Amino acid sequence: MARGLNGSANGSSQWPSGHQGVEARRPGSSSLPPEVSDTLSAVVGVHTTIPKNRRSAQTLGAEREGHGIIIDDEGLIVTIGYLIMEADTVSITDIDGNTIPAGIVGYDYESGFGLVRTTFPPKIRPMEMGDSDQLTLRSEAYVAGVGGEKATLKVKVAGRREFAGYWEYLLDNAIFTVPAYPLWGGSALVSTDGKLLGVGSLLVQEALGPGSPAFPGNMYVPINRLKPVFDELVENGRPKSPPRPWLGLYTVEHMGQLVIGGVSDGGPADRAGLRRGDILQALNGEVLDDVADFYKKLWSIGPAGTPVLLRLERDNDSFEVTVRTGDRANYHKFGADN
Repeated sequence: MARGLNGSANGSSQWPSGHQGVEARRPGSSSLPPEVSDTLSAVVGVHTTIPKNRRSAQTLGAEREGHGIIIDDEGLIVTIGYLIMEADTVSITDIDGNTIPAGIVGYDYESGFGLVRTTFPPKIRPMEMGDSDQLTLRSEAYVAGVGGEKATLKVKVAGRREFAGYWEYLLDNAIFTVPAYPLWGGSALVSTDGKLLGVGSLLVQEALGPGSPAFPGNMYVPINRLKPVFDELVENGRPKSPPRPWLGLYTVEHMGQLVIGGVSDGGPADRAGLRRGDILQALNGEVLDDVADFYKKLWSIGPAGTPVLLRLERDNDSFEVTVRTGDRANYHKFGADN
């Protein structure tokens, strides 16, 4: 079952954890709108296995379960990427419990979306992609996992705002919903007219936003974020744009400072000698304000492979280190071992 690190750069959140045996609440005593009910069969279960020697198995687990959404007649499924990261086997379970083998089609580290396709077209009506920009504060929608109406929850949008994840991830217009859905990984955020608006990524403890009372909810990646790279993912497995520079750091904000909470084994930062507990102060001479600012400055230096000068503090001593950035896609391996 997938397990991971706790905490994030902009509020308490966590990677997906096991969810077997947990059932979502019904969205009220009345039945769902027919437009929603008619499309719920497109939400399927996603199960993956990952060789234990692969890097993500240490943080996300060697066996992961979540959801995905069928979006075409040939069995193409969109899900959240961490469910399929470094997987060597993928299987899909439909609403009736039938299992279908599938394979990885594409992965976009920048948005967090993953695509898989079943080995043969399932006889399931796909869900149409909608316009996630239509969701504003207090908009109503439905969250659905595999299982039909019993796995569906009526939600409201608690916010549309920037989200900075500690694993070098940034969304400029993430969707936050309440109440919290317990089966979030890869679940579908569905409009009241039955269209796909987002894919579940996280459970967050501050869904209402910074400075508001703690209130658990979920973060959904807007489906509009997939559209510009969709064809490239299907054709090439990844976007054609040059990959962003990657350091292999888990960065958190603590008492007004940017602290390294972890280092990816064998990644650029690890090879350069950075350690957990180091405090990040500046990048190429520019002072870092927060995690989002750190990523924006990092990604503006050029493509992956561009060196960057970091100023850090360790044991009350400041020092500088040059790190040659890398391509995150080259760090992780997909498919069966050779």
